[in-house]
Amino acid sequence: MSLYLRSRGVPGALAVVLAAVAAAWLLAPEDGAPHARVPVVMAPLLVAAAIGTSLHTASGELDRTAVRAWWPLRLGHVLVPVASAAALFVLVMPGDPAEAGFGASAAVRNTLGLTGLAAGAAALAGARASWLPPVTYTAAVWLTPPDAGAAAWWGWALRPAAEGPAWTVACALLCAGTALFARRGPRPGRG
Repeated sequence: MSLYLRSRGVPGALAVVLAAVAAAWLLAPEDGAPHARVPVVMAPLLVAAAIGTSLHTASGELDRTAVRAWWPLRLGHVLVPVASAAALFVLVMPGDPAEAGFGASAAVRNTLGLTGLAAGAAALAGARASWLPPVTYTAAVWLTPPDAGAAAWWGWALRPAAEGPAWTVACALLCAGTALFARRGPRPGRG
C-alpha cells in the first residue's frame, strides 16, 4: 500500500490538500459578504486538481497484467482524500450565513463535484490533464455567474449551499467520475 501511494505522489497531493484547506480557513470571511465565494470555490478547485494529478500510474502495463483487482485501490485513491478534505472544510470554515449560503457545506459540495470531474478526466484524458476540466468549468462559471432557474444545474459551483439541484449535480459528478476512474484507471500517457 505504501508503494502504491508513493508511486502516485499521494503524499504531495495530500500536502496540497492541507495547504488549500489552510488557505480557505485563513481567507474565509465570518460574514456573508460576496467575497465569501472565493475560498468556497478556489480551495476545492485546488483540492480537485491535486487529487486528479495524483491519479497517474507509471506502470500502466503492469497494472493491466496484475492478478489483483485494481478497482478497490483506485476507489480508495479518490474517496479517501475527498472525504478527508470535506471533513477538514467542515472543521475549519464557518457555517453558512443565512443571507449568502457560502460556507463549509458549499465548500464540501464543490470539493465533491470538482473532484468527480477531475477523476473522470483522468480516466478519459489522462491524469496529467485531469486538472483542465475543473479549471475550465470553474473559470466559465465564474465569468458568467448563474442567477436562477436552470443555472442551478450548470452553475452549481457558485450556487448557495442549500440548493438541492446543485448538490445533485455535484454528487452525480463524483459518482460518475469515481466509478469511471475505478473501472478504467487513468488513461495511459505518452512518453
